[in-house]
Amino acid sequence: MKHPYLAKLLFLLLFAAFGFPSGAYAQTGSISGRVTDGKNEGIPGATVLIEGTSLGSSSNVDGTYSIQNVPAGAQTLVVSFVGYNTVRRPVTVVAGQNTEVAASLVENATQLSEAVVVGYGTQRRQDVTGAVATVDSREFVQGQVTNPEQLIQGKVAGVSITTAGGAPGTGSVIRIRGNSSLNANSDPLYVIDGVPVDKGDISGVSNPLSLINPSDIETFTVLKDASATAIYGNRASGGVILITTKRGLQGEKLRVELNSQTGISTVAQRYKMLSTEEFRRQIRLNGSPSQDTTLGDASTNWQNEIFRSAMTYDNTVSLIGSVSKVPFRVSYGNLYQEGIAITNQLKRNTGSISLTPTLLNDRLRIDINAKGSVVDNRFVNYGYVAGAALYDPTQPVRSSDPEYTRFGGYYQYLNPSSGNPLGNAPTNPVAAINNENNTSRVKRLIGNVQFDYKIHGIEGLRANLNLGLDASRSEGSNIINPNDFGTFNPDSQLPGLNGSYSQYAQDRDMNLLETYLAYGKQIGGTKFDVQGGYAYQSFVTQGPNFLRFRSDRTTTYVKDDTLSVPLYYSKYVLLSYFGRATMNVQDKYLVTATLRNDNTSRFNKAYRSGWFPALGLAWRVKNEAFLKDNTFFSELKVRAGYGRTGQQDVGGVYDTQARYSPGVATSQYPFGNSPTGSGGLTYSPRGYNSVLTWETTNTYNAGLDLGFLDNRLTATLDVYQRTASDLLAEVDQTAGSNFTNRLNANIGSLRNRGVELGLNYGILRNENFTWDVNLNGAYNVNEITDLGRQLETFPGYLVGGIPGGTGGTIQIQAVGQPSNAFFVRRQVYGPDGRPVQGLYVNSDRNPNNVNAGDYFYKQPAPLVTLGFSSNIVYNKFTMAFTLRGNLGNYVYNANAAGLGTYANAQESVNFVNNLNPDILNTGFSRRELYSDYYVQNASFLRCENISLGYNVGKVLGASSLRVTGNVQNAFLITKYEGVDPEIFSGIDNSFYPRARTYTLGLALGF
Repeated sequence: MKHPYLAKLLFLLLFAAFGFPSGAYAQTGSISGRVTDGKNEGIPGATVLIEGTSLGSSSNVDGTYSIQNVPAGAQTLVVSFVGYNTVRRPVTVVAGQNTEVAASLVENATQLSEAVVVGYGTQRRQDVTGAVATVDSREFVQGQVTNPEQLIQGKVAGVSITTAGGAPGTGSVIRIRGNSSLNANSDPLYVIDGVPVDKGDISGVSNPLSLINPSDIETFTVLKDASATAIYGNRASGGVILITTKRGLQGEKLRVELNSQTGISTVAQRYKMLSTEEFRRQIRLNGSPSQDTTLGDASTNWQNEIFRSAMTYDNTVSLIGSVSKVPFRVSYGNLYQEGIAITNQLKRNTGSISLTPTLLNDRLRIDINAKGSVVDNRFVNYGYVAGAALYDPTQPVRSSDPEYTRFGGYYQYLNPSSGNPLGNAPTNPVAAINNENNTSRVKRLIGNVQFDYKIHGIEGLRANLNLGLDASRSEGSNIINPNDFGTFNPDSQLPGLNGSYSQYAQDRDMNLLETYLAYGKQIGGTKFDVQGGYAYQSFVTQGPNFLRFRSDRTTTYVKDDTLSVPLYYSKYVLLSYFGRATMNVQDKYLVTATLRNDNTSRFNKAYRSGWFPALGLAWRVKNEAFLKDNTFFSELKVRAGYGRTGQQDVGGVYDTQARYSPGVATSQYPFGNSPTGSGGLTYSPRGYNSVLTWETTNTYNAGLDLGFLDNRLTATLDVYQRTASDLLAEVDQTAGSNFTNRLNANIGSLRNRGVELGLNYGILRNENFTWDVNLNGAYNVNEITDLGRQLETFPGYLVGGIPGGTGGTIQIQAVGQPSNAFFVRRQVYGPDGRPVQGLYVNSDRNPNNVNAGDYFYKQPAPLVTLGFSSNIVYNKFTMAFTLRGNLGNYVYNANAAGLGTYANAQESVNFVNNLNPDILNTGFSRRELYSDYYVQNASFLRCENISLGYNVGKVLGASSLRVTGNVQNAFLITKYEGVDPEIFSGIDNSFYPRARTYTLGLALGF
């Protein structure tokens, strides 16, 4: 397979190297010294710059710094660090000599002049009018972090990050201020070093962000309200997350950093099932007469058989420095992570390079960034993981009986008369996992070259050009051994058609061109900045043809003559125009206005244009005369904003077009039954909606920023209302009307209302001991306010499929209810407090249909999200932890509903499944799938991380050494009875349990 993106990366690197001068300037010297705090201890990571230039460095672990190639003569050294007042030191530099300059910084809890990354530029924090939160590397969650989003779990009010399970690289669902749509993509837009990356799924990985090395990331900035996000209009309804990676500073001395972590993971919470003896007792007391004879003599803990202690090795080496006027950072990372389920693993190799030269007398700044990765996965089927809890514990893993030889010696349920696999019987989970080799290799490159030029002759005018790409190449296959029980075919049919082989490949390419002009000027006490620009983004997804394969009962697979996956290709384009104007009057009154026009090729010409305006206002009350000298308040700012954002990311890119799709004219199953069709491709019409258009979201936000006691205590409070209209949703179609029974359409509206609070407090600060804490919380109410014209008897759109029946659902999209509300039956309880089987409170909504719900009950999304972090420094020791919790979220315990009844012991023939312990609470003889009894309170408090560290200092030739010990997922407090309370869908079924990971880390600097 060709990899054209490799040529693109080579172009970036060659461009970076071309034309940059090397060697030191004539008539230059150097400056070095040490940055200390009030205790005369070194401050690591302080920024040291030569004023009026981009020459600078950052201090090492012991506080020392060095700046090379400083022009001779009088200079001013500017030393800054978050939490301390900035210091300026005059210095005279002598050519060819080094000048020593020491600086002692005085504490100040926040820096109002700190630059905050916003869309298409930066602003001073004090000038920000929107709801914006920043988390930098000093505040990240520590320990073994595989996916970048885990760095900020529990750190930002209103940002919920729910990991989909414990497998390596598993994706997370991120929601900023609740669910923003019904069926369209509610994920935030990620902008990495100025590149708005593709939001689509990448084949072969569970989480596209897992392709990025977290060690390369410097800051996360979360844009939450529309006055901040509207500059990205077209895909910003779910919020925007700006990710900035680490880079070098001009004049910085070469540094080498090595970070190494070794971890061991164990399963934190298992499925709750009956023990072997409890299971035997219940089957003999309550099973059918034939079931007792099916029990074996073994005592097997199937979860012990499939779970393991898993190892992780994560290493990153970085080179940071500056050559002439070209600051650089280059890094390489290698991760090997085993999953807690046998055979499951992830291998990731990453590389990154950033170059930030300044040319033409510092008028031209060039930012060159490239991040590449190669990830190899071996997946495990989550159904087999859950199947380990289900399988009969009285049966052995293996058997020496010859009848099991053709199944690799694994015990399986067989038909007593034929010796073939027993119909509808579950497969041995250990055999199933070992027999399946589901692997993928994914390569990804994210890169851009950004030019920022200060136009000569017009002071304050800048031109910016950003060229970027996001390219991925995926390929994978799934091989199931011919002796696998689940794909077995008896000899009486077609011998040799056992096992299976499938493959896939995908190429995704996003290309970006953005350009804008910006002009800033100060007139008296008024500063203003205006900018206007244009953006082009194209998204192409394609894949090749693949033929079917058949097996000859060995490991050899032969190509068939019919296609299993036809070639596919799709492309869509976004064309945008955007502008922003900001004004600051006397550092008191702030205005930010933005406007973006987006055009998407997803929609037909008359519907493709969308306009997204926003306005943000702020009043810095602290700078008014009546508060300026007040020592109690160190900051008081009132904010208000309105904005509209858009959404068009739903379904396929051609869903508004009449079209045909290819299919295979055969009823043959891969390596299974005999073919009955004629083979070859057929084309069938697809449903479409020619008037589909933008979903729009209108947001109102009011905020308050407070600082007390010289900003030792700071607080941020926001209230908001966000309403999405013309919802993009999949709705039912009248039979025969549009080639399909369901179709995407614009219907109804959805509203989120909420309150957010963030607190930072420096509790203690003295010579040997500091203690800082962060507390954040958010309350969000989600409600569907309209679903278009419907019949009076229409309860809503049924969603949320569950096991245990055909087409069963447990959730609903209904007016007046939150998204995915549970739609169940109200259980009646007896005098003993136990649920009465089959007895429910009647409802007018659905009184006769016992195979569905009839009243609305609770929701899967939390009403309240909480985060609490603490960081303690005592001499050279550090301790930190992060807690986070949800309140008001509920989960349907599908395992208890499906497995916690005696139906499992009475309905099957010649085999029996294990029972959920909930059977002891209900005594149900049949499944009551729609009882609200199984919708359980899943509020929780989780300790995300505990970290201990010690700064050793200089050792063995290294300039610094830091040793850390971490535990991830340290403990969980919840009343929920299932495997895990934190399940985004709200349905606990086939969940891969989360791990508890213990990590030893070493950080070396040279």
